[in-house]
Formats: sequence, C-alpha cells, structure tokens
Amino acid sequence: MENQFHIDAESMAYPQTELRTPQTVMRLDRMGSFFPTRLSFLRSLLRDLANQNAKPNCTQRELDGHGYGHCVYEISLDGKFYSLIAYSSPLDPENRTDRVIAEAWDACFVLFDGKPSKADIEHLRDNATRQEAGRYNPAVLVLSRANKSVRLFEHVVDALAKGQQPDDKMVAATGYLMRTTAVYGNGKFGMADRTDFADRPSLSQPFRLEMLTVFLIREFTIDLINHVARSRGGEDAVALNAATCRQLGIGNSTGLGMAPFLVSHPILINNWMLVRETALARVRAIKTLNDGQETQFENLCRRVKGHLQTWNVDDAPEQRRIENLRAEFNTFAPRALELLSADNPWDNIVTDSQQFSIDLQELIVAVVLEPNGDLIDGLTDCMEAASEPKLDPTMTVGTLREIIEEQYAWALSLDLSDERANAMAWYVSEDKLEPRVGARRGVEKHCQKMPHEIPHDIQALAAALDGRSEEESVAEFLAQSLQFRSIVRRVQTIAKHPYGEIRGNLVADDMRPIDLLRCKLSFFGASRFDPRSDRWTRITLYQGAPMAADLSRENASDCFLPSLEAPLG
Repeated sequence: MENQFHIDAESMAYPQTELRTPQTVMRLDRMGSFFPTRLSFLRSLLRDLANQNAKPNCTQRELDGHGYGHCVYEISLDGKFYSLIAYSSPLDPENRTDRVIAEAWDACFVLFDGKPSKADIEHLRDNATRQEAGRYNPAVLVLSRANKSVRLFEHVVDALAKGQQPDDKMVAATGYLMRTTAVYGNGKFGMADRTDFADRPSLSQPFRLEMLTVFLIREFTIDLINHVARSRGGEDAVALNAATCRQLGIGNSTGLGMAPFLVSHPILINNWMLVRETALARVRAIKTLNDGQETQFENLCRRVKGHLQTWNVDDAPEQRRIENLRAEFNTFAPRALELLSADNPWDNIVTDSQQFSIDLQELIVAVVLEPNGDLIDGLTDCMEAASEPKLDPTMTVGTLREIIEEQYAWALSLDLSDERANAMAWYVSEDKLEPRVGARRGVEKHCQKMPHEIPHDIQALAAALDGRSEEESVAEFLAQSLQFRSIVRRVQTIAKHPYGEIRGNLVADDMRPIDLLRCKLSFFGASRFDPRSDRWTRITLYQGAPMAADLSRENASDCFLPSLEAPLG
C-alpha cells in the first residue's frame, strides 16, 4: 500500500537507497537499541536557536543564600517571547524521590507564553508546587519538577566556594546537577492545548516546547550552583568553568507513563521513523565523501569510544550489554575507517555493521548520519502529524483482508494460545490514572485495560472476516460487529503509515517496556540510558551541548554522545 508520508518536491530530488522495512525497524529489540541522532528534537531545536541567535535573559533573580526563591528567564523565538519561571525550595531528604507521584521537589518550573506579571508568578508558585491539585490557564505551556543530584550538587558547590573546580570524574559519573521527574505539556491540568502553532514554526514540531523547557532549566541549574557557591565562599568563590558546564546536562527519570504513546499515535510514530529511515537511505546513497568527512568520522569514532567507556550502569545485564558494545565498536571502528576510501562508503559501513549486534548496528546508524547534516537536517520539518486516524467505511472487506495479510503477517503467525503470550496486561492505575503493566491475572478484573493487545485483536478480526464477501463494505461488516471498529481503523491507518505499528506482542511475558522508553527517548535526544528495571530508566538531556551564551551555528550540532575523554568543540 502507498505510504502517505509527505516529502516536498525538492526533497524528492535526493537519491536514496531502499528504506529498511518496517519488519526490520519496528521490532522491540531494535527499537530498544536506538541512539539519539542529529534528527532528535533537542538537536533540531538547538539549530533553530542558533539560527535565530536566541539567547535567554535572566530578568528576575530572587534567591537567598541557599538558592531558594525564584528566577525568570525570557527568550524570543519566531518573534514571540517565552518565559521560564523557576522556583527553588528546601526539601527534606525523606521527601526526595524520583517518582512522578512525588509531593515535593527541590525545584518546579513553568514555561509561560509571554512575559509573566507579578501576579502570574505568585499564582504559579502556589500551583506548580502542588502534585495534581494545581490548576493552570493556557498561558502555561509546560510544567516540570526536578530534584538535585545531592552528592554532586554539594561537591560542586563546595569546590567552587573554595575557589576550585569540581572533580572531573564525579562530573562524568553523574552528568547532571538536577534530574526532572516529569515534563508535562499539551493540555494537562488545563495548560495550553497546542493544536495550532502555525505561526510559531520553531515550536510546531513534536516536543519542541518540552525541549525548550529543559534547555532553560539547564541554564538555571548552572546559575543556581554559581549563586550558592558565591554565597557560601564569598570572594574566594569561582564560577563553574565553561568546559564543565558543557558536560552537565539535565537528568530525567522516565517510567511506564511514556510507553503507550508509541501505540496510541501511529501516524506520528510513522513519521518519526520514516524521517529517520529516509535520512539513512539518503546517506547510504552517497557515492564519495565530501572534503573533511574522513577526519570528522575519525573524531566521531574517538568520541563514541570515550562515551562508551564512561557509560556505566548499576543494572548487571545492561552493563554487560554496554561492555559488549564497547568491545564490538573497538573491533568495528578500524574496519569502518578502511571502508571510507572506497565507493559508497556509508552504505558499506552500514552493511558491514550487520555482522554485529543490533546495538552496534543502531549505533552505526546514528554515527553515519552525524557528518551529513546538510543532506538530512531539513527532514525534521516532516516529523509532525497533521492528521488523526480515520475510519474508511467504504473500503471493501477484500481490501481490508489484503492489508491484514500484507501488514500483519507477523501478527497472524504468532501462537497466542500459550499462556505466556497473554501473561501481561496494560491498564490505567486507579489512584493516579497513569499507565501501568502487570500480570493479567492480578489486574484484569479490577482495572481499566488499555488497547495494547494488537496481535490478539488482529487474529480475532481475521477470524471474523473469514467467510465474508469480498465486496462487502467495512460499514456493513461493522454494523454487525461493532467491537472491531477500533482495530479496523488501525489496520486502515497502518496501510498508509506502516512504520506506525510495533511488530511485537506487548502483552507477552518476555516483553520489555524499557525498549519502548528507549525508542521514544532517543527521538528526544537522550543519552546515557541507565535502566533501573525493565520499567523505568534514567537518562540525560543536553549533556555536551553548548550553553546558551556559547551557542552558535558552528557548534549547535556538536553534542553527539559526549564524554570527558573526548573533548568537545
């Protein structure tokens, strides 16, 4: 079936190889191996900020000697002002938790549409510091809360107060001074429902406002640490140096609440994936390197080695996976460098990587995209979705059956009679109304289940269609079998957007929600994945990116997989 992904006429002029198929790309094990690329949302935002020379300005800084109080940062994009209001408060150690359901935090943040008044700041101080009791108006675009990485924060403050810089190894081991528990947007709690940002091109792409919020939070954390150090050390204190600032990003803890997004938004996910695969196909079609690309690739290999060396996690299976990736990359990198001098260098490198693990394959995808921004960066304009899935009642049963056989052969081939294929259930928690996954026997009678049993629904639909007339319309079929309406609409949607469906059983006993989280977070631009279980992970955003004062067109994209062992810039 034809894919209705829009690419403008100019983009179509670029040669490309065949795309990797959805059957290859949309498997959980591969999606759970994705790395951030230059197409990621925070990377494309940095380029927009640099192109507009957009610099945040701290217009209010009302902090006491301990760093408690508030600050306001203003920034202009597309001729419109946005403000981050940052509130910093004392927090008792027993109340410090990464859980999204926490009741108190070290800091709360609001991204405000325009310039807030004194009354706005006071109103939001009262509401942003509540869990779900706070209420907002459409001038509020994003809400976030964060906690300090206490050990590193105190070490950095103590060092700066004494006139010293912090220990590089401690900075590298953590990578952030604050870690957000959530970054809420798009209508939650009464905030702005961003359905039409046509007049704000820099922010119309997916999750751009959330990434802008995190960018400004990072600026605040550096200001905060310098302020507290000055208050503690007086004239002896020094500011954090530029190199260390750049090595500090913003941490985040992400759990199951993010995972269902990839199931619920098939058109959007199709566009994300198709942009990524189109970019790879363009790069693989390049016949010879441009001037300087060989040196750039060598530098990238050194940076990747440094990043892998400093990427360590507590989870033993994940740590073994990282160590295997280190060993594979050390073996593969010299081979890749030799392939650069031949024709079709990027295609040869990608092809050669297929002899190694999926982790190595997807790392190489990210690496070969990196030196080719001029060719692929414009594709990020195609990552939004202007339409929602719609049912076509005029389609014939024969056509519907053909789509199922073409797009869902993987689902029809599964043996779903085994108890292990039905062991889990996705549901909405009764207390916090948030997505969860658990043993089916424990939840199916008591919770609101979520429609994530796609292979089961497909097999049921196929069975119901058996024996129906080929010429019968979908409307006639659904008039007698209305329970299939949602899955029929999904099948019709995937016919046009085949990268929107995960090729896997999300309720099998061996399903790993962490694979869904890593896939989505890679599109945000996250690095240093640190799984704490198979259901939540810590990550870092903006580590290695230039600080606002140093951001320029020349360095806006220079933050791929940073490490202290491979200096940036």
